[in-house]
Amino acid sequence: MRVTQSMLSNNMLKNLSKSYADMNKTMDQLSTGKKINRPSDDPVIAMKGINYRSQVTQVEQFQRNTNEVHNWMDNSDAALDKATQTMQRLRELAVQASNDTYDKGERENIKEEVEQLKENLIDIANTKVNDKYIFNGTNTNTPPISTDNPEEFTFNTDPVNIEVASGTKLQANVDPSTVFGGVGEEGNILADIDKFIDALDRETGSQEDIEASIQTLDDNINNIINARADLGARMNRLELVENRLSEQAIIAEQTMANNEDIDYEEAITELITQESIHRAALSAGSRIIQPTLIDFLR
Repeated sequence: MRVTQSMLSNNMLKNLSKSYADMNKTMDQLSTGKKINRPSDDPVIAMKGINYRSQVTQVEQFQRNTNEVHNWMDNSDAALDKATQTMQRLRELAVQASNDTYDKGERENIKEEVEQLKENLIDIANTKVNDKYIFNGTNTNTPPISTDNPEEFTFNTDPVNIEVASGTKLQANVDPSTVFGGVGEEGNILADIDKFIDALDRETGSQEDIEASIQTLDDNINNIINARADLGARMNRLELVENRLSEQAIIAEQTMANNEDIDYEEAITELITQESIHRAALSAGSRIIQPTLIDFLR
């Protein structure tokens, strides 16, 4: 086979072009920090990258969900704390009022404070966070206690379940019936307080009614404490879920980085090697391509 000058030139140009392409690819990797910049660079890495990125996105979504659960639980716990304090103050007043030496004026003063505490309890039951009523189940757009008519209760007991991990859901809310449902036949805590208010009236109430209200208030306080204990147990579980998600996020990010990110030391070494090879090819090419006939005739 006869090798011509044009064949040498074409082969040299083809090899130089490939050398430029290799250096350009390495430069792109160094600029972006990624092994591939388009799926055609390496389809296997690209496909794995899609799966790993999906996993990272899923973990991030679950972490956002846990923040939402935290919002519900933290605000519910704070509201239950205030409700407990309110009920304990009502009990203190009931114990004071049970003293038979209290006259009508003193009991009237207690009655006024009890009525204010009742209003405070209504405000707690109608706690609103992020434009949602947190003590009315899934019916978050309606207050559980009507402000116009406090005797109207519309407790929704459906749980608000939020997915915090694959296949794992946590109840974010507190069942309002266990907190504000009361212990009497009326089925609401305000009716129990109203009985205490009626008992404070010297004309219609009696000492026995006030003492009965103390027991009723104790039962309501226990209901709130039990609801708060249940909430605390779920908050502890949420913390465990958060710790697991944090570990999963780190692992997912590291796996994705190992799949896509370049080793800078290796890439820089590769670029230097390619530059050396390219210079050697240019030098060798200048010697292989012989001078033309015109150069000899000069």
